Amino acid sequence: MIFKRGKRGFYWYEFVWNGERIRESTRQTNNKIARDMESAHRTSLAKGEVGIRERKPVPTLKDFSQRFIDAIQVRCAAKPATVQFYAAKLNRLLEFEPFSSAPLDKIDEALIETYVQQRSRKVSPSLPDAQKKEARKLAPASINRELATLRRLLRLAQEWRVIERVPRIRLLPGERNREFVLSHKQEALYLEMAPQPLKDVATLLVQTGLRVGEALALEWADVRLEPANGARYGHLRVRDVKSKNARRNVSLTATAGVLLAQRRRGAISPRVFDNDAGNGPLSIFTLDDQHSRLRETLRLPKDFVIHSLRHTMLTRLGEAGADAFNIMRIAGHSSVTVSQRYVHPSPEALERAFERLEALNGKAAKALPEGSEMPVPTNSTTSREAAERLPS
Repeated sequence: MIFKRGKRGFYWYEFVWNGERIRESTRQTNNKIARDMESAHRTSLAKGEVGIRERKPVPTLKDFSQRFIDAIQVRCAAKPATVQFYAAKLNRLLEFEPFSSAPLDKIDEALIETYVQQRSRKVSPSLPDAQKKEARKLAPASINRELATLRRLLRLAQEWRVIERVPRIRLLPGERNREFVLSHKQEALYLEMAPQPLKDVATLLVQTGLRVGEALALEWADVRLEPANGARYGHLRVRDVKSKNARRNVSLTATAGVLLAQRRRGAISPRVFDNDAGNGPLSIFTLDDQHSRLRETLRLPKDFVIHSLRHTMLTRLGEAGADAFNIMRIAGHSSVTVSQRYVHPSPEALERAFERLEALNGKAAKALPEGSEMPVPTNSTTSREAAERLPS
C-alpha cells in the first residue's frame, strides 16, 4: 500500500511480509518512484528468503589470470613444461587489450572472432625481421592452442561460479597433423645411424608405443623382463603419466627386452635413461637436438618428429589386426575414438571376422539338445514359412 504522510507529502509504503508489518518512508513525492521503491524492497526480501545474493563484480581476464595460473601450477605440478605452455599462451591472450580489459562474462563469440581475425594477420614473432615480410601467417595450430587456453580458463571460471556461461569457442580448420609413419627400411637406417642415447630411446618407442615422456620417466622398478603369471612376454609398468587412462602395463617385444637387458647390466641409477652426468633424468631437449640433426642427414620430412615413433608403432598394431579397444589399452588413450584412426580393416580382415562368426555359430549349434537345431531356410523360404518353422 502506498500513502502520503506528513507535511512534506512524502509517500510511504506498507505491506506484510511473513507476518511482519513493513512500513517505510520513500522520502519521495512522486507516486511512481515510490511504487518502484516498494517493489524493490519486496524483491530484496524475496531474494534473501531463497538464499539469493547479489552477484560479485565479474573480474577481467587480466585480474583473473593469476588465479588461473595458480590453479594450473597446482594441477600440473609434475609437468613444468605444461605450466610454461599455459603461461605463454595466456600472455598472448593478454596482449589483446579487448580481452585483457574485458570482464569474463563479456568475452563472447563475437569478441573471440575479433581476436581470431587479428591473430590470423600476425606472423611468427620468432622470425627475424628480414623474413617477416615474406613469412606465412601464424599457423592455425598456434592460434588454436591460444583458444584452447582461453576455453580452459573460462571453464574453470564457470566451475568456480565466477561466470554462468562459457561461450562456444570454435577452433580454426586446417591444422596440420603430423601423421608421418616410418617404413621398416627407414627405421632400420635411422636406428643404425642414431647416436646414443637417441638410439636406445627411439628403439624402445617404436617397439612399445610409449610416449617419450613416459620412456624418460621409466625406472628399473617398472621393468619386468621375465614373463609372469603365464604371460608370454615381459612388460613395462607406466605410472608417471598425464592421466589415469595412461597408467598401464605394456608388453615387451623381443627387441625391447634385449635392449633393456643390455642397459640393465651394470646400471647404477634407478632410472632407465639418465643424463650424461648420471645425476638426473635424460632431457627431451637432448633427444630433440640429436633427432633434428639426424633427420636432416637422412633427408627425412620435417613431419618426422620423435612422437612419430610412437605413431609408427600404433599404426603397425592396426595393420597387424589389433582392434581399437586393444590399441586404446596399449597406447593409454583416453577414449577409443582416438584409437580408431589406427584401425583400417582390409577386405580380408572383414572376411576373417565373418569366418569367426560362422565358427562361433556352428559351435553354438552343436551344443544344442538333439532335435532342437535351428532349420536353415532355403532361398525359396518366405518370412512367414521361416517363422512357422521356429521351435515353439
